[in-house]
Amino acid sequence: MKYGLALHTSSPALGLAIGSNAEDVRCQTWDLGRDTSNYLHPYLRDFLRPCTWQDLDWIAVANGPGGFTGTRLGVVTARTLGQQLDIPVFAISSLAAIAWQSAQVGSVAESHLLGKIAVSMPAQRGEVFAAVYNISNDDRNLQVILPETVFLAADWDAQLAGYQPTQHIVVPQSANLTDTVVGVLALARSGFDRGERPHWSTALPFYGQHPVIEAAIVK
Repeated sequence: MKYGLALHTSSPALGLAIGSNAEDVRCQTWDLGRDTSNYLHPYLRDFLRPCTWQDLDWIAVANGPGGFTGTRLGVVTARTLGQQLDIPVFAISSLAAIAWQSAQVGSVAESHLLGKIAVSMPAQRGEVFAAVYNISNDDRNLQVILPETVFLAADWDAQLAGYQPTQHIVVPQSANLTDTVVGVLALARSGFDRGERPHWSTALPFYGQHPVIEAAIVK
């Protein structure tokens, strides 16, 4: 039996999840703050048990938006593991994980809230990280309509008016994003089941900067 492993370090905490299928998922979070970089590897090693590194088929990592240092730490760790184990690495948007997990926890009575979901969170200099997704009422799969982008606040308001989402999730700056590590795992598993096999080198952090700059930062 092969497993997928997910890491989420894009906020001042550590989130890990592992599972062989949608019904077999184990997850845990730790509020480590600035100590995440010191404890990530021992926590990861202990969390993996009783599985071994050779049991992993793929790795997923939240690649932002989120904190600069934490996001970089998670992406570099996932890339290193993917390279050493020669397995795919899925870079999953923090915003996509929020949208997916929000849809999964909704009750049947709240199914009318599914459909077009916008997610936004504060960025620097009064800007906003935001994205828009469509989540089906039938299978609750996630489709990206507008990928994560940095907007001026006024420009994001205009985007919202144009897309007219069924639901707009506003994530506070103090939110613990690692609570959605299960969403990171699930979205990666969906891609793996569709036959996607992203090379570890394609996993890059999203800071809202030019892709060339972001690729240079992760090295």
